[in-house]
Formats: sequence, C-alpha cells, structure tokens
Amino acid sequence: MSVQQVSRGIGKLNIMDWHRIFIGEAPTEFLLEVIIRTVVIFLVLQLIIRGLGKRMAGQLTISEMAVMITLGAIIAAPIQIPDKGVVTGIVVLFCALAFQRGINLLGVRSRTWERALHGEESILIKEGVLQIDALRKSRISHQQIFAALRNVGIYNLGEVNRLYLEASGLMSIFKFKEPGFGLPIILEQDKNTAISGLEPARNIFVCTVCGKTVEADRLPEDKCGHCENDYWIVAMR
Repeated sequence: MSVQQVSRGIGKLNIMDWHRIFIGEAPTEFLLEVIIRTVVIFLVLQLIIRGLGKRMAGQLTISEMAVMITLGAIIAAPIQIPDKGVVTGIVVLFCALAFQRGINLLGVRSRTWERALHGEESILIKEGVLQIDALRKSRISHQQIFAALRNVGIYNLGEVNRLYLEASGLMSIFKFKEPGFGLPIILEQDKNTAISGLEPARNIFVCTVCGKTVEADRLPEDKCGHCENDYWIVAMR
C-alpha cells in the first residue's frame, strides 16, 4: 500500500467503525488464521530458544539480549500481517539461531571476541572500598550497590572483601571472614534502631562516598585520598 493510499484512507476514517478498530482491515476469518499462525510460530520459537541454550532462560549477556529482542520483532509480522507468510518468519528465526551459535563459537575460540561480544567483569568493591572509576564506567549507582548488599543481609561495607559485576549483569559478593569497620548502608531512619545491630568505632572514620576508612582522634578535615570527598562519618561494623 502506497503512502498516498494510506493518506486517503486516514482521511476517510470513521470513528464509529468498530470492525476496523477491533478487528482491523482484514476480514473476520483472519482471526482464525492468526490462531493457527500463533501456534506454529510459538512451537518453532520454543525450538529456537531450546537451541539457543539454557543461558537464554537465565541472566542474559549483551548479545543474548539482542537476540531475544530480535526474536520478538521477527515473530510479529508472520503472526499479524495477512500478506506475510509463516515460512518467512520461520526462516528468519533459524537465521537468528545460526547467528547466535556463531557468536558463541567465536567467543569460545577467541578471548578478544568474547570480551567484545559479551563484555567483561568489573571489581566494584575492593576490601570494603567502592571503586568509583569502575562504578562510573559500569554506570552503576551507589544505591544499586547498596540495595544488592542489603538484599543478602550486608549492612556495612566493612563486611565486603570483593564485589564483582559479572559480564551477565549479576553481582558476585565475597565477604571477609571477620567483618571490619566500614561505611554503614542501612537507611537513615534505622541507624539508631535495634534493626541495624551495628557498633560504632571509637577512632575510625569512613568516607561517605567510597567507604575508605582512616584512623584519627577526631573527625578528619582533609579530603579522602581515594575519591577526594571531604565528608566523613564514624565507621561502624
């Protein structure tokens, strides 16, 4: 259908044309065909996703997410558009399967390709200190980190030895055997309640931006040597 034909059709729209609004321009019988098309495409899609591997049902890498979005776009036309055949959609689905298999094969054979296609891991916390440059590079906020830690029962950065951001987007957390003093990450309204269970330090202070601790007799006035922040609070564990 040409642009001019579409324009003429729009000019003749009837706001009370319920058949066009709910069914569309296709005949009513096409609804039965849509059911048949949907069943066929759904079964083929199940086969394709099965062929893509178990990873597609878990946390996805960048390339896997791109394939999943592509699959959604592929199946729309053969299901909904009368003049588009189902076979065309099936062929494109198998092309997407072959493409993803090829990407995975490249990643297995070459570490360089693997990093380019899937990304690489980042260290976001090292020995209780937030790695600010890594956070900025990964576009991860402090609150996202704190939420992930609170979700596993950690309320103080002094408990965290390492926090890795995996290529899939998962966060892997490794704790110290003995928690140290660090930046508390509980909510402000809970800091003075029994739910915190945190013990304040006597002569250890912590940077509120990165979690770096220093020993001092009084609240430091100098900037943090790790992130240049100049606001300190009492460390807790």
